[in-house]
Amino acid sequence: MSLTNASPEAAAREAKSASFTLAALPASARNEALKGIHAALAANKESILAANARDLELARKAAADGSLSEALVSRLDLGKPGKWEDMLKGILDVRDLPDPVGNISMRTKLDDDLTMERVSCPIGVLLIIFEARPEVIANIASLAIKSGNSAILKGGKESTESFVAISQVISAALDKSQVPNGAIQLVTTRDAIASLLAQDRSIDLVIPRGSNELVRYIKESTKIPVLGHADGLCSIYLTATADATKAATAVVDAKTSYPAACNSVETLLVQDAALASTFPAVVAGLVAKGVELRCDAPSKAAALASLHGAGDASKIVDAQDVDYDTEHLSLTLAVKTVASVDEAIAHINAHGSGHTESIMTADKDEAERFMNQVDSAGAYWNASTRLADGMRYGFGTEVGISTNKIHARGPVGLEGLTIYKYKIRGDYQATAGYGEGEGKRPFKHEKMAL
Repeated sequence: MSLTNASPEAAAREAKSASFTLAALPASARNEALKGIHAALAANKESILAANARDLELARKAAADGSLSEALVSRLDLGKPGKWEDMLKGILDVRDLPDPVGNISMRTKLDDDLTMERVSCPIGVLLIIFEARPEVIANIASLAIKSGNSAILKGGKESTESFVAISQVISAALDKSQVPNGAIQLVTTRDAIASLLAQDRSIDLVIPRGSNELVRYIKESTKIPVLGHADGLCSIYLTATADATKAATAVVDAKTSYPAACNSVETLLVQDAALASTFPAVVAGLVAKGVELRCDAPSKAAALASLHGAGDASKIVDAQDVDYDTEHLSLTLAVKTVASVDEAIAHINAHGSGHTESIMTADKDEAERFMNQVDSAGAYWNASTRLADGMRYGFGTEVGISTNKIHARGPVGLEGLTIYKYKIRGDYQATAGYGEGEGKRPFKHEKMAL
């Protein structure tokens, strides 16, 4: 990885050139580079966390005067319990995954001595633009190297110290490997985003990681394909047949385990028949964790009645229409009463962001209907929306979560960073000899074993 203050054009050209070398490296060389990165980061934990602490100090001051959101501050903290360990584990998990390059997914005999194969290959050059999230550097570097892609990273100013510290360590590790240092670059030039987004001849895919405003700006400002999501407006539908105690555990986890995450639940849809049965346990669990419930009239009345003076009634407030279209990223949850699974599905498809939804029910048919009809990248049954994560899916780590409907969807790991090419091996056949009519012969199009 190189820290570069070169022009965006020069950085993109270098990454493009390096991508051809990286794509040709054997899996063993790419895996060895990841092993070196892991060891180097582990050995430099103290200095990296010290740099992160300096970023955090400035970020907290910015949050105090209102110039930075608390959600960004939360995402910036690399010292949060388990975060450093997860980052390092993700590198080894990626290393140990099967090689995603060179896999044959189709083999066809077009004719005698004429075969076609569809083979996975790297995308080329990735541009990752992100705010806070210093662990993104290690995540992206690991996934890019394993999948044979070059990557250009442009981070936000709020985490500059962390980015530089991590990048210097990774760069030193790559110098000892066969991976060209130019394959992974951290751009330090200020105001470089617009110019980077114009490099459509060298950059093949943009992956934004950050606020809704950042993602929307990128989507509107480039010809390069963009993979990502602008909102993480996740919903859970709670039915009367759900196990109340287990549902409370899952919903509380979905809201409180990391409220600033894009897979945190933002809307709870409650079946009217559940207001007096499964809903009270969920209310108790959420209020005990300090969650503010913004409720419609039926759910507010049920929530207040369920507390019986044992909880903080000030946490139960009236919802506004905008609450059902808001990614709160805090201990705030919009609650709405619905009559049926069809109404829940209709609400999600109208107000959701296509990220992740879950249904809590004992009815298998109802669950399958919900999962089939919600228009989202993740559809769960009796599970927390927080499961929407590359590491939890077994992808090692992820470059982000995509709500796109092309190429890759949901948590994007190695497979989402490869495309494919068609290889044909022949014996100088001319296409003019195939077809219908005198002197022509048909293609055989016989499926062959992989």
